[in-house]
Amino acid sequence: MSRYKRGLVVGKFCPLHLGHELLIQRATDGCEELLVVSYTRPEFPGLEPARREAWLRARFPQAHIVVLDDARLAALCAARGVPARLLPHNDDDGELHRHFMGWLCWTVLGLPVDAVFTSEDYGPGFARVLERHYAVGAVAHVSVDQARSLVPVSGTLVRQDPQAHGAFLSPVVRADFVTRVCVLGGESSGKTTLAQALAAHFDTSWVAEYGRELWESQDGILRYDDLLRIGREQLRREAQAAMAARRWLFCDTSPMTTYFYCVEMFGRAEQELAQLAEHRYDLVLLCAPDFPFIQDGTRRDGEFRARQHAWYQAELARRGIAFIDVSGAVDDRVRQVAKVLVA
Repeated sequence: MSRYKRGLVVGKFCPLHLGHELLIQRATDGCEELLVVSYTRPEFPGLEPARREAWLRARFPQAHIVVLDDARLAALCAARGVPARLLPHNDDDGELHRHFMGWLCWTVLGLPVDAVFTSEDYGPGFARVLERHYAVGAVAHVSVDQARSLVPVSGTLVRQDPQAHGAFLSPVVRADFVTRVCVLGGESSGKTTLAQALAAHFDTSWVAEYGRELWESQDGILRYDDLLRIGREQLRREAQAAMAARRWLFCDTSPMTTYFYCVEMFGRAEQELAQLAEHRYDLVLLCAPDFPFIQDGTRRDGEFRARQHAWYQAELARRGIAFIDVSGAVDDRVRQVAKVLVA
């Protein structure tokens, strides 16, 4: 049986690492309910509230998650009819932060707590402030691995280079720091070969073109509804592969390719597929059609390849997506990409 009715864990979670997860899990195990609050002022680049919230909800779906910036806090206050205030600055006095959290739990959220779980020496004083001003009874402090002996991790170090310290991140968090590289190009322009070669060069994963796999499994027949299925499955496989990737993930085509073929084959596309085609990558490579067209029995012809290549150029420009042209033999293309990725 849980010892406490409602526990509280507060942190920046920039990013959420295994030390944080140990703390939150201990609090989960020790409480009937758990409130997890994340805020930081200023924000850290690339660690915005929506991203932190997604990590916390993925890892601790049973907890009450509140991730704040000034706009989110103002919205919460408006919903409760409470005068808004700004988040305290990270460098503000600790007492200000304690009273801010007490006000947030008691006045804004209406969720007073009877236990605070921390891995820091401020924990006992935090519990005292809550007990004296923002609770209906005693508020306990529970210390979890303050010596960092169970999970010897530094949030600052992880933040500086999440990939180098990926062992301290759960797969769902680590995947968010993988650089996703999309390889585009017309038929018979070396996309698959390049994706495989880059994955081998960088000792990481690549994602094959699901559309071709489905096409082959259905004896060369694709129905209209298959195209949306392809777009969804391509992104699902990318997300799955990112869990195991090492710093980079190379993706053979994208839903933009699926959208192209859907319109080409059927003259229309579902709105959802058009939205999937907007999916952004950290880097886009466009393979030049600079070697003889190879007909493997599944492709159109060189003229179609040229038209498809021109479509990619125009569509990427229209969407404001920067891309890198790669050309020449496979080894040449790998060297061109390597110069960009290791710069």
